[in-house]
Amino acid sequence: MKALRQWSLEIGAVLLSIVVFWIPFYFIIVNAGKDTKEASLLNLSWPSTQHYWENIKAVIAARDYMLIRAFVNSTVLTVVSIILLIVLCAMAGYVLQRRTGKLSPLFNFLILAGLIIPPAIVPTIWVMDGLGIFKTMFGLIMVEVALGFPFAVLLYKGFMAAIPREVDEAAVIDGSGGIRLFFSIIMPLLQPVTATVVVLQAVTIFNDFTNPLYFLPGSDNVTVQLTLYNFQSQYISQFNLLFTNILLITIPPLVLFIVFNKRIVAGMTAGAVKG
Repeated sequence: MKALRQWSLEIGAVLLSIVVFWIPFYFIIVNAGKDTKEASLLNLSWPSTQHYWENIKAVIAARDYMLIRAFVNSTVLTVVSIILLIVLCAMAGYVLQRRTGKLSPLFNFLILAGLIIPPAIVPTIWVMDGLGIFKTMFGLIMVEVALGFPFAVLLYKGFMAAIPREVDEAAVIDGSGGIRLFFSIIMPLLQPVTATVVVLQAVTIFNDFTNPLYFLPGSDNVTVQLTLYNFQSQYISQFNLLFTNILLITIPPLVLFIVFNKRIVAGMTAGAVKG
């Protein structure tokens, strides 16, 4: 009876994943290969004549090759944001875990507040405009780092608890300073949780639609998600090109997630158990 119940749960989970994830993905794939008239029907039927290559060429060439500029912008945004997140969050997690004092509860509360309190668009724009970083790539990178900071710090802090303090003490006895201790001794031990942070935050930042829309407007600053506007308007929507565009910008994060899936689970599990 127990085995039957277990099998039922597993089958139910598989069916639910098919409905939630694979059917929408199949819908995108089949409509990306249709012509404009057939794609406008928005059904799950396989294209009568395949137009994948024609649609891909049309999407890439649209609006003076905007998709290529968008991939470059999104890559710069993602890579720089991830580098800053790894360095800053690992250092913050190390300090919060190793040093406890009267202000530690306050700092922990502020980190949790960053996860709970939603970002405010208008005040953020006002602050960025005052600092002169509104409508700049640097400003958007700072926004992405700020939004990803609380979650990454909690992961690093939880994982850091598994590293014995004796490692720090031995390094200090050998003459290591604070910077050398962290980057030469501690940072290499954080590879599992770093892989988790890299994949999760990279997928989040690369697929971000709202923040580039508000904080980095302009056709020259477009990111991959904003290219979806190219094939939708008030009067006509080219659904075949729209779904082709979605398919192209989905492939990089999907491949990244599939390749590093085991590391994501291992990193998050280690941080939860050891924290």
